[in-house]
Amino acid sequence: MKKIAIQGVKGCFHEQAARLFYEEHGHIVPDIVECLTFDDLYRSMEGGEADAAIMAIENTVSGGLLPNFELLRKYDRKIKGEVFLRIQQNLMAMPGQTIQDLKEVRTHYMAINQTREFFKDYPWIRLVESEDTAKSAADVAAEGIMGVGAVASVLAADLYGLEILAESIETYKQNFTRFLILDDELEVDRKKINKASMCFTLPHTPGSLAHVLTIMSFYGMNMTRIQSLPIPGQEWQYFFYVDIKFDDYVRYEQALAAVRPLMEDMNILGEYIAAV
Repeated sequence: MKKIAIQGVKGCFHEQAARLFYEEHGHIVPDIVECLTFDDLYRSMEGGEADAAIMAIENTVSGGLLPNFELLRKYDRKIKGEVFLRIQQNLMAMPGQTIQDLKEVRTHYMAINQTREFFKDYPWIRLVESEDTAKSAADVAAEGIMGVGAVASVLAADLYGLEILAESIETYKQNFTRFLILDDELEVDRKKINKASMCFTLPHTPGSLAHVLTIMSFYGMNMTRIQSLPIPGQEWQYFFYVDIKFDDYVRYEQALAAVRPLMEDMNILGEYIAAV
């Protein structure tokens, strides 16, 4: 069975997104390899502990995970797909309790930020930052702690036998995270490819980026994201990370041929089927 690396522990949103992607594409749900950091995702693949990985890249509320863009460029693992997951935060605890019984709730700092409005109605509950949403749930369950809750996914509650006391407590309901599938064994039907991710640098001359964008537009390329990051050691020089969608693969190839001479260090990070 395929082993896929996730950042976090079992029951986290990375695992939920992995299950969603592979099930939707008719594959057996993979075994999960837990990793502490995003760097560890790549190390687990290079070391043979994992066959593939799934990595969060951006969120509709908090924006892009900037260090992960650099990881895409640093390691030679192509993007083979993407999945968007609605981030639904749930309050859970050992069975037989109510919210009034809780004195403390543990979760990741991002989950705390996403649920502060909910907890304003329960001022006696102390919010405690932890390293991972699902690990918070696992710790509460493993220790059998009463009076202490966790905020995590429905999957975490199911895996660790916790009771959900309040569902979907996040402030912004339109909260989605985009995850990238890094799976060299995954075959992508070229006829269905309609999205690509790439990075490049440009000469430090006026209008260089505008020139590239104009050509992309001429060929019907829809740029869905552009992110710039400084190049260490090179003053005012940047890597540009770009996602583009298109309807015609041939036109996409023509667009690349037209802009390639204008770019430096161009790297196609992946060609795949857009999730939305």
